[in-house]
Amino acid sequence: MQPYFVEQAPTYYEAEKKAREKYGEPLTILQHETIMIRGGFLNLFSREGVKITGIIPSRGHQAQYREMQKKAFASANDTTVSKEQSLKEPSLPKEPSLPREPSSPREPLDFAEAKEKILAIANAGKENNALKEVLAEVRTIKEKLETANFSNAREEHPTIVKLDEILALNDFTPSFRKALLERTRKELSLSELNNYDDVQDRVLEWLGESIKIYKNDSFRVKPRIICLVGPTGVGKTTTVAKLAANYGIDERGFHKRRVVLITIDAYRIGAKEQMEKYGEVMEIPCYSVSDYDELRKIIALHEENTDLFLIDTIGKSPRDLVELGKMKQLLDACGTLAEIHLVVAATTKSSDIGEILRQFEPFNYKAVIITKMDETIMTGNIISALAEKGKAISYLTNGQKVPEHIRKASVIQFLINLEGFKTNRLKLEEKFPDKGQEQMQRWK
Repeated sequence: MQPYFVEQAPTYYEAEKKAREKYGEPLTILQHETIMIRGGFLNLFSREGVKITGIIPSRGHQAQYREMQKKAFASANDTTVSKEQSLKEPSLPKEPSLPREPSSPREPLDFAEAKEKILAIANAGKENNALKEVLAEVRTIKEKLETANFSNAREEHPTIVKLDEILALNDFTPSFRKALLERTRKELSLSELNNYDDVQDRVLEWLGESIKIYKNDSFRVKPRIICLVGPTGVGKTTTVAKLAANYGIDERGFHKRRVVLITIDAYRIGAKEQMEKYGEVMEIPCYSVSDYDELRKIIALHEENTDLFLIDTIGKSPRDLVELGKMKQLLDACGTLAEIHLVVAATTKSSDIGEILRQFEPFNYKAVIITKMDETIMTGNIISALAEKGKAISYLTNGQKVPEHIRKASVIQFLINLEGFKTNRLKLEEKFPDKGQEQMQRWK
């Protein structure tokens, strides 16, 4: 029986080329299929590719193939000589032949088509031992693939099934779940899968590794400028006030940094008054601007004596591209060192999060602030959507109170909120410590 091979690559042409380079030219490709090739950050992402299956002929068949090539080459030389003679000697016109198709990579056959063609050749009187071997090999490959598919569908490990249910409960995206389960199957042995507690500990570590935390949170560059952008109703104004209170005032009520509040949300009813009220209570100057020149003027006027500018913006639908473009031009007045933070509510559907992240890309935001953590028990939507886009998280908020309900983002805060997992907080804190971060005043 002839051995068969399996090769995969991003395209059919590359897969066939790899196979012929590895096993030689006389190959019989029986099947091709579209697959997902693992890769990307933490092996959680995949891309489409092609897998081909075929037969490696025996040495006798390879020799026969080379002999056929020699005859074809000799025939081609004879044809060339005949053409040269035809230029010298007149000959009778020959019957026109059908045009030959241009050479191209041979299309793979599925099992049914391969069987029909082989039987047709055999019935035409060209049956031989090689064809019988090919037909037998086709049957064998088909039986093995069908058995493997049936076995996989029937015998999924209970740990994998339970893990998938918990990931779905926490609203992780389907693509993220699929990649994480595939990694579990690949990296853990059967004996390891039998210990569910150890498996879920490993999966929690993988989830923690997929969460990126914004690290560039210092005041080495002065003045520091933080701009908050995002959809309407996600809590940008309240978050600006919380940041002002935590960075500008200590727990005794004394000013520790010079902060300036700026709002360009003059169109929403009460927005300007709300920000001015926050500034009045905290004794922090507050300004309202409506265009590029005004914003540039306020920054230039106060930059010598200010540690932090906090800028609140107009809430916009991510589909309103024209208005988003206008706001982007206005914020250009802050300069290239400004930190743009995109504000997203934890209650947002994972599909909508992906759309928001994409539409606000022109702002070149440095990180994402997650608000309304107190309004949901499922954070898989946030973890998976941000991990798939490679976005970092800077702050979390869990209520309306200023200044209490805000904190620096941490991996632990996401992991302990996951439903269905047994979390060993001390062990996770050793793995994902919060080091060197200025603490916010209170987190309740």
